Amino acid sequence: MNDIKKLLEDVKQGRVEVDDALLFLKKEPFAELGYAKPDMLRPLMQGAGEVIFGQGKSSAQIMGIVSAMKENGQDRILITRLSEKKADELKENLDLDYYPEAGTGIVGGMKEADGNGRIAVVSAGTSDIPVFEEAALTAEFLGNEVIRICDVGVAGLHRLIARLDDLMAANVIIVVAGMEGALSSVVGGLVDRPVIAVPTSVGYGASFNGLSALLSMLNSCASGVSVVNIDNGFGAGYQASLINHLSPGRKR
Repeated sequence: MNDIKKLLEDVKQGRVEVDDALLFLKKEPFAELGYAKPDMLRPLMQGAGEVIFGQGKSSAQIMGIVSAMKENGQDRILITRLSEKKADELKENLDLDYYPEAGTGIVGGMKEADGNGRIAVVSAGTSDIPVFEEAALTAEFLGNEVIRICDVGVAGLHRLIARLDDLMAANVIIVVAGMEGALSSVVGGLVDRPVIAVPTSVGYGASFNGLSALLSMLNSCASGVSVVNIDNGFGAGYQASLINHLSPGRKR
């Protein structure tokens, strides 16, 4: 996105010829690798570069995709659902920061926060941390200041109330919860900010690997609560970043 804006500005200022700019824009919009087609227009279409879903891909395939993206100007790359074994293999040829709790790898480091406010990421329990951290790291990677609030589930509401000031100060709130998923409704009833609920597969048998939490969150009576898929911390972090970069933010 920034490269294209700069190109158009250079054309406007006469620093780049129109034909040269047209040639740049006519370049192949994706890299053909056979097993993958990394999308080079993703920043223009969605405001952020393509993200690699590491699960099911070999380390060699991930390395090939990363190389193609870097060759086409995407220096910062997020890799989700990345195992520690694959991360170790990638580190042999790649400058990769790996976050084992989230199963997330980052090439090119974090960017400076440029959102309109802070994103609060809240977990009901410690067992939700893998999804919680995936959401938080995704939001940070996309340029947001993140507040982490762990283990404040409905079994002990005083723990949540103790962090109410942080919740009220956030521009967007992500709530990660398994079991019956009630925490998102509680948070939604306390704040006037968008709440993104993430059901996790944490829980005993009748939680049905997150289905119970998903249905509870979808049926929330608190207005302003939206829901992503089970264990989809990435989707919540991405959505929260979009909101945080478009909304005016809370005045302080």
